[in-house]
Amino acid sequence: MSTPRLYVGTYAKYNSGSIKGAWLDLDDYSDKDAFLEACKELHKDEADPELMFQDFEGFPRSYYSESSVSEELFAWIALDEDDRQLLEVYRENVDSDADIDRARDAFMGKADTKAEFAAQYLDDTCAFDGVPDWVKNYFDYEAYARDMEHDGITFARHDGDLWVFSND
Repeated sequence: MSTPRLYVGTYAKYNSGSIKGAWLDLDDYSDKDAFLEACKELHKDEADPELMFQDFEGFPRSYYSESSVSEELFAWIALDEDDRQLLEVYRENVDSDADIDRARDAFMGKADTKAEFAAQYLDDTCAFDGVPDWVKNYFDYEAYARDMEHDGITFARHDGDLWVFSND
């Protein structure tokens, strides 16, 4: 993913027919207040600039607003790349308002297919302990995976990976 950044203009300039502003890399600021100070410095030619965030890149759309910057965005920026991706997939597929703790708690793993995950889950939970291998060959892992979805499991395809979350 690219560097999280916002294009910062003002409503006054925009209403006057100008999109004059600049791209600011959010990684350059320790928090929301430091970022907003830089925005005001950028538009110091206005007495009280009403900031307009005209474009964004490098972070999920759910954190973007044309008229404000949230603390959640800076909390997301503070995460490492793996946690950013985990939270993005979770918010897109399970709970759009979730935080990283909820996403971590719900994350059950990744797999290539639903059936592969179901087989691994049954193995990890010792569901087939004592069952002969020849009996396991007749088990329908795809059907079991479908049942898992009805019982509160979300399978989410993202960048070629199948992510698995518990909805509990």
